[in-house]
Amino acid sequence: MAPSTADHVPHAQLSVEDFEQLARTSPETVTLELINGKLAVKPGRDGDHGTIFTWLLRQCMQHRPDLDLHPEQGLMVEAYRQGRARPDGALAPRRHFAGQGEWAPAEGVLMTVEVTSYDHDTDRRDRSEKPHGYAAAGIPVYLLIDRESGTLVVHSEPAKGRYRQQHSYDYGDAVPLPGPVDITLDTEELKNYAR
Repeated sequence: MAPSTADHVPHAQLSVEDFEQLARTSPETVTLELINGKLAVKPGRDGDHGTIFTWLLRQCMQHRPDLDLHPEQGLMVEAYRQGRARPDGALAPRRHFAGQGEWAPAEGVLMTVEVTSYDHDTDRRDRSEKPHGYAAAGIPVYLLIDRESGTLVVHSEPAKGRYRQQHSYDYGDAVPLPGPVDITLDTEELKNYAR
């Protein structure tokens, strides 16, 4: 689907306070994020999206029972915590988010995960803007499961708002997630969900 001309209109910057108020009052069926000062609506999950997330959850629990993979935990990201993101997954030590509010600091999060959706905004959001926001917040690993290309992209070594390392793997490859995650994913099952 081609983007409309409305997609190319510059968006006004939104303050964190205004965003949080808007997010609190939005319907439960809408997931909002604030990336680079711009309001974004996160698309809903389809069956394969949820199945891929559950596959990853099982892998993490099997290899690292000391960690929890939290679905859509709100995180304060970007420099100075000025962004708000709901990654598909946030990997952190067990009970890390206990007692936290809707938007938790990114400190202590070991990895964020995004599983791409089939919408026109995925390229900008998941492949470009979110890696910068997560790197600026100092999250050690960002895993992008890219359903369009059938790849997993591992971003690591955050420095100066960017990940210094980026490695791409095809579905079916053994995918090493670097420290502090230290898990090797068996991705053979993902071939079942390729389009």
